[in-house]
Amino acid sequence: MQIEVKIPLQDGEEALNLLGFEDVHLRFLEERLNCQIIVRGEEMTVLGEEANARNAESILKELLAMIRKGNQLTIADISYVASRIEEGSEQGIAQSLSRVIATTQRGRPIKAKTLGQASYVKSIEKESIVFGIGPAGTGKTYLAVVMAVKALRAKEVNRIVLTRPVVEAGEKLGFLPGDLQEKVNPYLRPLYDALFDLLGPETTGRYIEKGTIEIAPLAYMRGRTLDDSFIILDEAQNTSPEQMKMFLTRLGFGSKAVVTGDVTQVDLPKGHYSGLIEVQRILKDIPEISFHYFSAGDIVRNTLVQSIIQAYENTDKASATKNNLQ
Repeated sequence: MQIEVKIPLQDGEEALNLLGFEDVHLRFLEERLNCQIIVRGEEMTVLGEEANARNAESILKELLAMIRKGNQLTIADISYVASRIEEGSEQGIAQSLSRVIATTQRGRPIKAKTLGQASYVKSIEKESIVFGIGPAGTGKTYLAVVMAVKALRAKEVNRIVLTRPVVEAGEKLGFLPGDLQEKVNPYLRPLYDALFDLLGPETTGRYIEKGTIEIAPLAYMRGRTLDDSFIILDEAQNTSPEQMKMFLTRLGFGSKAVVTGDVTQVDLPKGHYSGLIEVQRILKDIPEISFHYFSAGDIVRNTLVQSIIQAYENTDKASATKNNLQ
């Protein structure tokens, strides 16, 4: 049965944000929600089968709530909100995705783009050690750097230490030009990029010169104790169990650590076990240590990346099922 649902709008600017430039959002919404959406003045009318129209009503109201909290909608935002509501997550989406976590060097507000990201940020605020585990594109490293810079600006810590294991992914370091630091810099590039976005190249360089920010290979952490520091271990799937233990025991007084990695992207030599995989079993019951798991739904890159990762996950599951049956 076809029904008609009316949703009030506050003004034309709100309608433009919702519908998008040249109605690009509107066309996406109508196709996604399988409904016709008509906007006249300060009222929006949804026409469609009852189930589709009611679903559209919930999604459009949540999107309007996000707009009223200061968000400029994108297709990715609309797609994400629609997916979460269709899965039954109707509470707190607009609130969670509207909170400003920090600002970039250019003044752009940084907000969580998914509920998973919002939960991850809350865990970092609350716990002493947080593990962010999940696929590429979920923002786990970038948000960890955001929280580190935020803590430094608030003088909650005196320095930031960013580290990652130097493990070759199909290429040998020996063939790269330069000294050791120049050889490992490409591996640390994502950390520099995040800092440049937040602080700008000049401020980042000044902090690095003063030692306020330290970016180094994991091997440089051995034998140290890091007090009043925000420490990030990136690409942790490429640590050995011994390296993971070494890193975690560097934590000193007044410090916080975030460990990020993707257990499906281990580049260790064949026969070597990932410390990130093992640590989940060893530390799962310790208070003040939180494990946060991202899913394909938290990917904030091109939507095609979500499809690619989902396809790989489905293949892995099918392979595991086949092996179990044999």
